[in-house]
Amino acid sequence: MEFERIMTATFSVTGRFGGILSLPARLMGALQAAVLGAVLLCLPAHANAAPAAPTTSAAAGAHVYLMRGFANIFSLGLDQIAVRLDRQGIPVSVHNYISWAAVADEAAALYRSGRIKTIILVGHSSGATYLPDMVARLDQHGVPVKLAIGLDSIFHTSLTGRVGRYINFYIANGAGTRVEQTSNFRGTLENVDVEQVPGVGHVSIDKNEVIQQKVIAAIDTAVVSGPSPDPMAAPALAPAPSVAKPAPKSKRAAN
Repeated sequence: MEFERIMTATFSVTGRFGGILSLPARLMGALQAAVLGAVLLCLPAHANAAPAAPTTSAAAGAHVYLMRGFANIFSLGLDQIAVRLDRQGIPVSVHNYISWAAVADEAAALYRSGRIKTIILVGHSSGATYLPDMVARLDQHGVPVKLAIGLDSIFHTSLTGRVGRYINFYIANGAGTRVEQTSNFRGTLENVDVEQVPGVGHVSIDKNEVIQQKVIAAIDTAVVSGPSPDPMAAPALAPAPSVAKPAPKSKRAAN
């Protein structure tokens, strides 16, 4: 590693000067800590860089709809995600899965009015089960879904319609299931088994810190990349091809 090379070179150089190695252990420890801090400051910053934060304009054009599961009390991790998104300036609202159709219709109306441009859906448990229905309903309205994230859907579901990216986090050895796609689906589907994530379970998946970070990172990426193309927008007309006019016949040729 570059870090180890720098540290080895640093202390091999200091060891050549008389008296350095005979310093008290506490002072030597402080010296090592100071050198370590300086080295870390010089290391490339992109090694563990976080996803780019959405700009104000991009965030203002987006809306994240979080769909809770059964009884409205087992998906409170979505409320935590809502708080974190709100701190980033991303508009967000939390709903119970029972109102999925009304939420989809509201999102469609806001999209068609131009008030929102990027629609993102996240659901847990029963809320995840109804995400494919929301995608299909919005597609019937001619409204694109940029990103949809399901957290451990409890029933087998299949996708139709259009969505830029659909991520299904599920626990293979638990209650969760994979999501299948139909021939009428347009987009990208990712089934991600998270059973190896420490502490994850059906009731806790939405509250798990690792899962929340994955969800928020995917949302940030979707918001930064901008809205999906409007499927109802009229395609741009290609310019008419130029037609070369035939050269006029000479009078001699006409005779």
